[in-house]
Amino acid sequence: MRPNLDVGIAGYGAYVPRLRVRTADISAAWRPPGMTPPAVAEKSVPAHDEDVVTMAIEAARTALGRARLNGGSVGAVWVGTESKPYAVKPSATIVGEALGVTPRLVAADMEFACKAGSEAMQAAVAFVGAGMVEAALAIGMDTAQSRPGDALEYTAGCGGAAYLFAAAERSLAVLEASVSYVTDTPDFFRREGAAYPRHGGRFTGEPSYFRHTLAASRALLEEVGAEPADFATAVFHQPVPKFVERVAAELGFTEDQIATGLVARRMGNAYSGSSLLGLAAVLDVAAPGDRIFFCSYGSGAGSDAFAFRVTGRIEECRDGAAVDDYLERRRPLSGYGEYLQLRRKIRK
Repeated sequence: MRPNLDVGIAGYGAYVPRLRVRTADISAAWRPPGMTPPAVAEKSVPAHDEDVVTMAIEAARTALGRARLNGGSVGAVWVGTESKPYAVKPSATIVGEALGVTPRLVAADMEFACKAGSEAMQAAVAFVGAGMVEAALAIGMDTAQSRPGDALEYTAGCGGAAYLFAAAERSLAVLEASVSYVTDTPDFFRREGAAYPRHGGRFTGEPSYFRHTLAASRALLEEVGAEPADFATAVFHQPVPKFVERVAAELGFTEDQIATGLVARRMGNAYSGSSLLGLAAVLDVAAPGDRIFFCSYGSGAGSDAFAFRVTGRIEECRDGAAVDDYLERRRPLSGYGEYLQLRRKIRK
C-alpha cells in the first residue's frame, strides 16, 4: 500500500517508566526452584502517577519538538492501547487537549492488542497521504496487564512511542510502502469485566505471531522489491527475544540488523509500544540513507509492515530524550510486594 502523496515520519518520541521489577523476584514467588530463569531480567512498571495518557503526552511532546511543526498543523491524534485508563472515554482527546491541538481535530483510541500503535500509524499515513490533514499523530502506549504467576508477568512491560506523520519533504524518514495482514486468530483476549487477559500459550507462537509476522514481512519485501540485505536495520514485535531472533533468521535478516531495535531484553514487552519503541531506538542512531524494515504484531491477529528510508533531516532531530536515556534511568523496586501494590493486583 502506498499513499497518494509521499509522507513520512516528521518527529518521534518515546517513553518508558523509571521503575523496574526484577523477574528474579517474580520467579521467587511463583516458579519452582531449579527452573530455567526468564529471558528478560527485568521489566518496566508505571508509578502511581503514570498511565497510558501521561506517558502518551510525554512521548508526543518529544515527537512534536523534534518535528518543529506548529501544533495547529496536527489534524489527527490516535492512541493505540489495550490498557487505557477509562473503559468508556477516549484517551486521545485528553492527549490532544494537553498538547494544545484541540478542538479542530480527529481523535480516537485504537485497539488491536499489541499492534494498536502501528494500526494508528496506518491511519496517520492514510490521512496525511490523502491530503486530509497536514500532520497526524500516531501513538502506541500501554501499561501492561498480566495475571500474577502467569507467563506474561515476566515479560509484559510498560511504555511506548509516538510518531508524527507529515509530508515527505518535512520528514526524517520517508515511507516507501506498508502492508497489513490479518486473520481471525484468537490467541489472546480479555472479555468484558475480566481483570486480566488470557492467552493460548504455545498457540500464540506458531499459528499466530510467526504466521502473521512472516506473511506481512514477505509481502512488504515483495511490494518494495527488496531483500533483507538491502536494509540497515529491522524491527519486529518483541513478546520475547527468541521470537524476534527466529522470525529474523527465517526472513534472512542478521543478528546485527535486529540488535539495535531489540529493546525487550532490557525492559520487557510493552504491548502496543514494543515494536514502536524498537523503531524509536533505531531512529535514535540512524544515518541518512539507511533503510528501516518494521513489522508489528497484534493478537487477534495481524501484522503491519512498513519500509522507511532515512533522510538528511535526521541529523536535525537528535534533541529530546532517546530510548536509551529512558532505559538507563531505571530504579529497581524493593521486591515483588511493591510491584503488586503499584499495579493494584491485590484485590479485596
